[in-house]
Amino acid sequence: MTIKNNVTFADAARTWDSRYNSDEYIFGKEPNRWLHQHSSVLPDSGRVLCVADGEGRNSVWLASRGLEIDAFDVSNTGVEKARRLAAEKNVTVSYAIADCDSFAWNEDSYDAVVAIFIQFADPAMRARLFNNIINSLKPGGVVLLQGYTPKQLNYRTGGPPEVSHLYTPEMLRTAFAHLRLSELTEYEEVMQEGSRHHGLSALIGMVAHKD
Repeated sequence: MTIKNNVTFADAARTWDSRYNSDEYIFGKEPNRWLHQHSSVLPDSGRVLCVADGEGRNSVWLASRGLEIDAFDVSNTGVEKARRLAAEKNVTVSYAIADCDSFAWNEDSYDAVVAIFIQFADPAMRARLFNNIINSLKPGGVVLLQGYTPKQLNYRTGGPPEVSHLYTPEMLRTAFAHLRLSELTEYEEVMQEGSRHHGLSALIGMVAHKD
C-alpha cells in the first residue's frame, strides 16, 4: 500500500523505500486472506494484474497457481524484495516500478485485476485508478478488491490516516457501477498480515465482473 499526493505521504517512493528497507516482509509472505478465500472466482489460466503489489506476497502466490502475472509498485525496494520472493518460490512475475498513473495500462488486457489495500490515492487519483482497472479488464474479467472502511480510523491497525482514502460500500458501488458486483461485504476481522496489518480491522471486500 503506497500513499501519494497528500501531506502525510508527499514522496511515495521514498516513504515506501524506507518502510521496505529491511529483511522483514512487513505485510508477510503469505497471500492476503480475502484474496485467498475468493480465489475460486479467478480463472484457471490467464493474465492477472496485481496493483501496488509491494513486496510481492500476492503476485507470487498467484503465479504459483499457474497464472501469468503482471505487477507494479512505486517502490524500487519493494519490487526488489518481490523479485527475491518470486525467485525463492521459483515462479515468474513481470514486475514494473511505477505509480498508478505512470503504469502502462492497456485496454482489454487482463482476465483479472487484484487490488488489495491500494488506498494510497486521493479521490481524484482513485477515480483515475479505478477507471484504468475497469478499462484494462477483458470482457468476462473480474476485480478482487479489499480495503479499509472509515471505522478503521478507530482501530489504527493499518491503513492511511485520511478518511478520504478509505472505502465505503456506496463509493465502491458508484465507482464500479459498470461492472456486476457479485459480492460487496463490509466486516471486521483480526488481521495477521505481518507487522503492518495486525489486529482488529474494519474491512470491505469486493468481487466485480465485467460482463
